[in-house]
Amino acid sequence: MRRHRLIGGAALLGILAGVGVFWDPGARPDPAVSRGRQVYAANCAPCHGAQLEGQPDWQSPAANGRLPAPPHDETGHSWHHSDALLLSIIALGTAAVVGDGYESDMPGFAGALTPEDMEAVLAFIKSTWPEREAKYQRRVSGVE
Repeated sequence: MRRHRLIGGAALLGILAGVGVFWDPGARPDPAVSRGRQVYAANCAPCHGAQLEGQPDWQSPAANGRLPAPPHDETGHSWHHSDALLLSIIALGTAAVVGDGYESDMPGFAGALTPEDMEAVLAFIKSTWPEREAKYQRRVSGVE
């Protein structure tokens, strides 16, 4: 019986390693991503969703004429924009960045969050993107 459990455990480890699910005891979570997850949950999730899913029908104006909060996962358009633009939107709000009378419910967080908190939120959001979207966004940001 004990031999059977050992073989089963070894087989499970082999399967997990084969699909890339293996714990690396030397790996450390990125502190910016961890901090960003917390800041996002407290400040961004009420509008953009706990799972970065955005508000329903986010591409169609609401009754007030403003667009609902978009998703920040790969189904949205955040990954189309550079770090500099995304950080400006977080700091100043969408209307201030777009200008020309554009109205948005997205406030600026410059008075509420530190620059480090804003960068951490962006690091968290970016950490959730699949490689294709992340690579595109790095290129747009001039990092790749």
